[in-house]
Amino acid sequence: MIDHVLIYVHNLAESKLFYEKTLSPLGFKVAFGEKDNFWSFDVGNGALFEIAQHKTAEKITPSHVAFRTMCEEKVQDFYAEALKAGAHCNGEPGPRPQYTENYYAAFVIDPNGHNIEAVFDSKP
Repeated sequence: MIDHVLIYVHNLAESKLFYEKTLSPLGFKVAFGEKDNFWSFDVGNGALFEIAQHKTAEKITPSHVAFRTMCEEKVQDFYAEALKAGAHCNGEPGPRPQYTENYYAAFVIDPNGHNIEAVFDSKP
């Protein structure tokens, strides 16, 4: 089990707002943080998704983070909110049988270039 994942962002305040909107359909909220340094979102089971202010002018290396949901509707809601918050489509909500038989997901590129996914994978 992963305890936490951290990605770097160019503008922490803007990214915090982006993720508050994007993760709200999944029920994930800010747990704690330090202004101008980092914010942690509680993503359940004691795990955290963290964003931190990138401290240099160097380019951020994009990451891929997938959030598990409880149903296909949550994937769709995540996708819609992410686009409204400024994300770019990287894969509309839909089945992805190339991953598993029941894999349903959506992918967006956040304002920092990270590939963010919401997935529902029902087991047969």
